Parts: sequence; C-alpha cells; structure tokens
Amino acid sequence: MEEVLTVYATAYNPLEPVVCLDEQPQVLHGHARDPLPLEPGQCARVDDEYIRVSTANVFCLFEPLRGWREMRVTQRRTLQDFAQTLKYLSDAIYPRAERIHLVLDNLNTHKKAALYATFPPEEAARLAAQFNFHHPPKHGSWLNAAEIELSVFSRQCTDRRLEGIPRLIEESAAWTEERNLRKAQLCWHFTTGDARVKLHRLYPSLTA
Repeated sequence: MEEVLTVYATAYNPLEPVVCLDEQPQVLHGHARDPLPLEPGQCARVDDEYIRVSTANVFCLFEPLRGWREMRVTQRRTLQDFAQTLKYLSDAIYPRAERIHLVLDNLNTHKKAALYATFPPEEAARLAAQFNFHHPPKHGSWLNAAEIELSVFSRQCTDRRLEGIPRLIEESAAWTEERNLRKAQLCWHFTTGDARVKLHRLYPSLTA
C-alpha cells in the first residue's frame, strides 16, 4: 500500500509518467422495440424489454496528474489484450518516456509474463523494461485511481443501452475527448501518513 501511495506523491515527470490501469466488462444491449422519439414537454420512452447483443471489455488508462485518460475497447480481456495495451502505452502514448510507472490490480492477466506470451522474446524484454508495476494490496483495489475513473465512466457513458462494440467505441471516444479537453484531474489526498494512522491495525505490532 505504501508503495502505491509513494508513487502518487511523486511530482509530475513526463519522462516517468504515473499511469493507472483497470478494466471493466461490458454487457451490450439493444432495443427489442424502437424507442418513441422525444416530443415537446415529454421525455423519450423506452420499452423495458431489451436484447442482449454481445459482451466487451474496456481498459481504462488514466494519468491523474496530467488529466489524461483513454478507454480502450476490446472484445475480450486475455493476456494478449493486456500485452497489446502495454505496447500501445509504451510506443504510441509515451514513446519518449524513460520508465512508465503502472498502478494496476492483481488480476491474473496483469503480469509482465503476458508480454512473453504475446511477442517475440526480444520485443517482450524491451517492453518489460519500460514498465514498473505497482500493485495495491489484496482487497485494496480502491487505491487504484483508474477504478474511480471507471466509476465516472459507468455513470456518465455506459449506464444505458449500447447496441454493439462499434457504438461502445464511438460513445467512449466522445466521453474521453470531453474529459480530456477539460483536463479532469484527480486530487489524491490519502497519504502514507494517513494510512499509518487510519489503518494502523494493518501494521504489525513490534515490541522491544
């Protein structure tokens, strides 16, 4: 826990960005019957019945200090999807970074081994050297700022029927663009000192 909090307290450095990563499954639904259109003084009317269209996965990439995020939509959340997302971060988003500090949970696919399961050894080693992984403790996923951003994304973007992956990609891109234009940041206030006071029960008791 203190390792993650120390990373959050580090001053902004574009050569060593701190990026939070999390992912969220999405069940995509369509309308069984077309909604009735908006009319003056009346909201749109939507039938309760729906059609399950497909499922998808959304990777949330969030750099809190810069106020930047991207929602990367994939069909699945395999080792290969995770590895391709790391390559995208390293080569497309942060090509000049000396090291990328990645805060992410302990999901079984969130391992550097995913790079070796996806790319040739030389490429996997190159990418692995670009990242420092920082894992919150078990049951401490709330320490991952990307989880907070995904909560906002769920309330503002996906809390409605989206008929398929192309629509999810379109709506996610529009939401992301608006948030990035505003440079919506996260002010993280919980520090190592707070943890030692408020969560003292989690620290071992040492006696002389």
